[in-house]
Amino acid sequence: MKIENFNAMLEEIQRERGLSKEVLLDTIRASLLSAAKKRFAEGDNIDVQISDTGEVKLLKIVEGAEPEDVTPHDFSRFAAQTAKQVIIQRLREAEKEETFDEYTKKQGEIINGIVQRKEFGGYLVNLGRLETILPITEQIPGEVFRERDRVKFYVVETKKSSKGPLVIISRSHPNLIRRLFEMEIPEIKEGILEIKAIAREPGKRTKVAIYSNDPNVGAVGTCVGKMGQRIQNIVRELGPERIDIVEWSEDQKKFIANSLSPAKVNLVELNDAEKSARVHVADKEVSLAIGKEGQNVRLAVKLTGWKIDLISEGREEKPSEVKSQTYKVHELAKELEMTSNDLVLKLREMGYSVKAANSTVPAEAVITIKSEKKGS
Repeated sequence: MKIENFNAMLEEIQRERGLSKEVLLDTIRASLLSAAKKRFAEGDNIDVQISDTGEVKLLKIVEGAEPEDVTPHDFSRFAAQTAKQVIIQRLREAEKEETFDEYTKKQGEIINGIVQRKEFGGYLVNLGRLETILPITEQIPGEVFRERDRVKFYVVETKKSSKGPLVIISRSHPNLIRRLFEMEIPEIKEGILEIKAIAREPGKRTKVAIYSNDPNVGAVGTCVGKMGQRIQNIVRELGPERIDIVEWSEDQKKFIANSLSPAKVNLVELNDAEKSARVHVADKEVSLAIGKEGQNVRLAVKLTGWKIDLISEGREEKPSEVKSQTYKVHELAKELEMTSNDLVLKLREMGYSVKAANSTVPAEAVITIKSEKKGS
């Protein structure tokens, strides 16, 4: 018996789908063999042979003798139907495998999708070759989409399921921020700037720690862009979510101080054993350091990995009084009974840019150092 146009059919599938002809033949042979064995006694050793031209034979293998052709006269139609079903099934499996491979390569990247409609528990999203659900757990709180909205999503993971590839997408994942920064700021892709850490509360606020590998390229200014254009483009993708760009530093005191931006920090004391920090801020800076509902300090803790205790500092001297008395490094050093070099080093540790003994000491630094001196 012969399956009509069998060879041409296999070659067409191989050409269009990239499926191996040998794999298809083996699958069809196995399917025919499984069906054929039901027609023979349990102990019979039956084999199926399929030629390149589609000639099908059922052979009974007898030890010590030539195989016997036992092909039933009505097997031709059954074989053709089985071959067709197997090929269709293999095409479906290949399609699923191809789609799975495609989206697996996109895992960890941003992908565009079109919102189809709101469904119970999330949104149905068309990603091109398949549809998936954006669940509530992966949504930005308060974000609402309309049908046909084109939206950027972060591909968290691709899984295999009985219905085909399952793509898990997110709008709340921290790495959505990372990828948006990489897309908008070429210096990150080029390795000039480096994202060191991200702390995110989706829909509310995110802090991103950036480090510049080039002393001539400012980390924060480069990310903000001319007239704030770069950061505006990123925020536009996130709705009302606010983004703070923080300069990362190997100096943990400086990094912790930066992480509490926009609050100004007077002094940071570290306890390495407990990985905790006592952060001194002026009374007027306390609410800014804490942030709305504790958000600013909470994100700073996530960003730095340090426990942060804010210390509110009441002043015996008013800032206006200190500002009225301008200090040079050597003058303040003399009053505090320190060397100018020691004071310069102290000020630099506190994050102030002081170059020499005749440099002017910032007023807030004078307050902090005098307070420490009185307390010691």
